[in-house]
Amino acid sequence: MIDLFTTPKVKLLIPKYTQFIKEEILPIEMKLLDVSNREAHENLLFQLREKAKQSGLWAPHLPEAEGGLGLDLVEFAQVSEVLGTTPFGHYTFNCQAPDIGNMELLHSYASEDIKSSYLSPLQSGKIRSCFSMTEPDHAGSNPKNLSTSAVKEGDHYIINGHKWFTSSADGASFAIVMAITNPEAESPYERASMIVVPTDIPGFELVRNIPIMGEEGVGYVSHAEIKYTNCKVPLTNLIHEEGQGFMLAQQRLGPGRIHHCMRWIGIAERALDFMCQRAITRKISSKEVLADKQTIQNWIAESRTEIDAARLMVLHAADKIEKHGSQAARVEISSIKYYVANVLQQVLDRAIQVHGALGITDDIIISWWYRHERGARIYDGPDEVHKSVIARAVLKEYQTKSR
Repeated sequence: MIDLFTTPKVKLLIPKYTQFIKEEILPIEMKLLDVSNREAHENLLFQLREKAKQSGLWAPHLPEAEGGLGLDLVEFAQVSEVLGTTPFGHYTFNCQAPDIGNMELLHSYASEDIKSSYLSPLQSGKIRSCFSMTEPDHAGSNPKNLSTSAVKEGDHYIINGHKWFTSSADGASFAIVMAITNPEAESPYERASMIVVPTDIPGFELVRNIPIMGEEGVGYVSHAEIKYTNCKVPLTNLIHEEGQGFMLAQQRLGPGRIHHCMRWIGIAERALDFMCQRAITRKISSKEVLADKQTIQNWIAESRTEIDAARLMVLHAADKIEKHGSQAARVEISSIKYYVANVLQQVLDRAIQVHGALGITDDIIISWWYRHERGARIYDGPDEVHKSVIARAVLKEYQTKSR
């Protein structure tokens, strides 16, 4: 089915990424999951990234002129599925969230000075970044409502506010901050702007890495609470124009949901592989294995079908974004966001159940994914919001016809 969207370039690349993951990442994957020794953890990741650069597979999403492979969104989506089969695939090749979204945003809308100071080192993997929009006092699904402010004072902005779920802030060199610059604007969609804020300036406080189901995380696998107290940054750190923050957020989120969904499909594929391997090897009597049971067969059949359907949905959405833009694919984006997130949850849950008590231990990676990916149905818009988007679009057609 993937051949419907596969190009000659992707056909050559996918086996190479698959081989790299099998030979370089999977043998040390469980070591990488152990973040108790941060220095050792980061050294392993650094070594992987150096090997990735040497392999010629670095940054598949970037233009060739900027050190990447020049894949379009549909091509990258297929590579993203392969990288998603391990938690460290995207980071190894410098296309992990939120950095990839920030790269795309800065590439399209930032000034040449910002590109030189922040985008170039981010693309080369010398630094990391974070995206700071969600606030604890407002619903994250409605980015129009923000309290963080950026007030002009001479040739600087003074930023004050409280953010959380600023993913990967721990160790990041800069944040892209969504803040209110135009509070009097008539439209609520034109009050916020996006501003680059270095994390080493006075007033930037990483309060904590928020514990997620018992784990605080470190580095790029973390979600931080941030306080901005009189952070002073030049007006030239503004991305694009004042009052365009909401528009920029929407531009960033469309492709971002493609990235997430294909990563989830990669996780689901590996979980299905775990499920099948367990089913054919786990004896339940002298003559039977789990795979002989109809319930297990049903779970495998349902998972296979759901993953295949999800993949086609996502690639179709990516193709529409590539050809017509994110706004034209708004319904397709909402469809894949909630559907694929739920497929992921279902497949992971079945895989755990097939493994029994082993499935909830940290001896295998499934339990790690179960904890870390439950948020898939919440971040970038919860299921309920996306269902409303789809329903309104469907009903609008009927309402138009009935007039």
